[in-house]
Amino acid sequence: MRKEECFYLGKIAKKFSFKGEVLVYLDTDEPELYENLESVFVECGKHLVPFFIENSSIHKNDFLRVRFEDMNTEEDADAVMGNAVYLPLNMLPKLEGNKFYFHEVIGFEIEDKRLGVFGKIQSINDSTAQPLFEILNGEVEILVPMIDHFLVKIDRENKKVIMDLPEGLIEMYL
Repeated sequence: MRKEECFYLGKIAKKFSFKGEVLVYLDTDEPELYENLESVFVECGKHLVPFFIENSSIHKNDFLRVRFEDMNTEEDADAVMGNAVYLPLNMLPKLEGNKFYFHEVIGFEIEDKRLGVFGKIQSINDSTAQPLFEILNGEVEILVPMIDHFLVKIDRENKKVIMDLPEGLIEMYL
């Protein structure tokens, strides 16, 4: 499985017992959706390795207490401590309406109600306080804040993000 075909679920945060159990921090708003997994992919070096789950349960809201197959000692658990955990993209719950996953809108055209289509979404920068659409218009990169108030519609069928942006925001780039 390649990383591009997966989504980040969380990371192995701490050991839980002397028998190799670990706590996986779940980076999600709905941890309960991931309570009964059969397996996950753990990033070991630069590879995603499948790990099969014997049993798991939610622990203190954001953690999944996991016992992996063939992981029976503290030393086994130490070997994966801090490693990222991934699942295949097809396991993401489907979102509807104006809710979307960042990876889902890459390549979508972006349209302003006033100006029409002004580019294609190349990526999303979420390293800032406010995530930004990184849009390419010819050779020009345009940064648009992902603010719910500006978002009119996610048109999955036509691969478009329709927004109502403040006057001057796009013009300052062009």
